[in-house]
Amino acid sequence: MKAIARRRAGYTHEVEIEGRHHLVIDEPPEAGGDDKGPSPLRAVAGALAACTAITCEMYAARKGWELGDISVEVEPPVDQRATLIDCHVTLCVPEHLDAEQQRKLLVIAGKCPVHRALAGETPIEIPAHINCIPASP
Repeated sequence: MKAIARRRAGYTHEVEIEGRHHLVIDEPPEAGGDDKGPSPLRAVAGALAACTAITCEMYAARKGWELGDISVEVEPPVDQRATLIDCHVTLCVPEHLDAEQQRKLLVIAGKCPVHRALAGETPIEIPAHINCIPASP
């Protein structure tokens, strides 16, 4: 997988993922941006919510459970430096699931790849080199 962020103007960036998906990331006006899209941290919160829901849906499908509607709410309080200090994740599932199914979904929710990366289980390396862009003529 490859994601490329290209500057549009100011802090607004178009992010291309795998050459076929595009989204806009920006900062809110109070951080100097134009609010053309979610901030990077808000995009991470959205990715965590979606990944958690999908992981639970895949697990339920493998178990043959009729999950129905599911939603995941992520509320990351942000500190003064605009870094994630804690993520509060709420899994909302239909009432028809019994207590054991709900318990298993909570366990599985914590195993989504985005959660694991945020929890420090996925190493992220920034190599000590920079690729330079040739100057425009």
